[in-house]
Amino acid sequence: MIEIKNLSLQLGDFSLKDVNLTIRDGEYFVILGPTGAGKSVLMEFIAGLHRVRTGEIWLDGKNMTRLTPEERGVGYVPQDYVLFPFLDVVGNIAFGLKAGRFTRADIEEKIKGMASLLGITHLLKRDVRSLSGGEKQRVALARALAPSPRLLLLDEPLAALDQQTAKYLRLELKRIHRQLGVTTLHITHNQAEAEEMADRIAVISMGKVAQVGRPEEVFFYPSSDVVSGFIGTPNILECDSCRVMGHGLVEVSCSGLNIILPHNGDVVRRIAFSPRDIFISYTEPPGLQANRFTGTVAKIESLGATVRLEVTVDGQKLLTEVPQHVFEEMELEVGKQVFLILKIRRIRALEDKNGR
Repeated sequence: MIEIKNLSLQLGDFSLKDVNLTIRDGEYFVILGPTGAGKSVLMEFIAGLHRVRTGEIWLDGKNMTRLTPEERGVGYVPQDYVLFPFLDVVGNIAFGLKAGRFTRADIEEKIKGMASLLGITHLLKRDVRSLSGGEKQRVALARALAPSPRLLLLDEPLAALDQQTAKYLRLELKRIHRQLGVTTLHITHNQAEAEEMADRIAVISMGKVAQVGRPEEVFFYPSSDVVSGFIGTPNILECDSCRVMGHGLVEVSCSGLNIILPHNGDVVRRIAFSPRDIFISYTEPPGLQANRFTGTVAKIESLGATVRLEVTVDGQKLLTEVPQHVFEEMELEVGKQVFLILKIRRIRALEDKNGR
């Protein structure tokens, strides 16, 4: 378990303000926030790369605030991986093991085990400069995990990868976490990544912890305007009726909108889905008609890298988001007709806070 107590600091343009967090033993914990929120600075302090002047950092009941990085028992994968170009893959994985006074036999066994776990046995003799982004990421993970750290720190581990490789490595990271059980702290600005991977999420904005909770709590019950402003206000619809379809699916009617979603219970009173989980098109897409609607753009709000759209569908207002460049390509404007598809697997039956 890691505890961060009253941590405050200023480092250049980045700051942290009275940060308090508890990360449970064996948990996959994600810190989510926009660029410049202070996420990487917080991780660097946990790793011991900067001196803490105000606050404390505890690991398994031991105060490690003043310990050197080597004394902390922490594995750290920085955003740019920082592989040693003068060493091959074996040399990179073995680097931390040699510093830890492992025997040659132990080192060989650990390299073999890590290479097998991460699927890089065939890369062991390769020059790291010849590796792809995904291969470099796996080598960096192997190097961090080889000494059997008590805590694994991942700084934007998938940010530099293409979408397909990042999706694959998300699955790999979860598999490795389940297999090893090492407490993991993962920071990202990618909301889909956080929602998919985290046991719990802490949203950080301007150096402050704005909310901590399970993914469904954070994304569907934002605790403040700061959180909802970053993640987007969720679409929450009241259900008039519910029909069990079998095979883990139900169909609900929400003021005239018939929507199919995954659910194993009998009654669904409310559903929720994120604005980013609505596909929007200015031409009618082909395929089945389930969860497909026609609407009219009622409002447009630019959020920098993304654009939030309010679309009216049969009297209901739905929020959706698209990247800025997609918005420009579609030439969307208020009053324009659009087609929406709700992604079935991303819709949730929403319980109230009393569990009903």
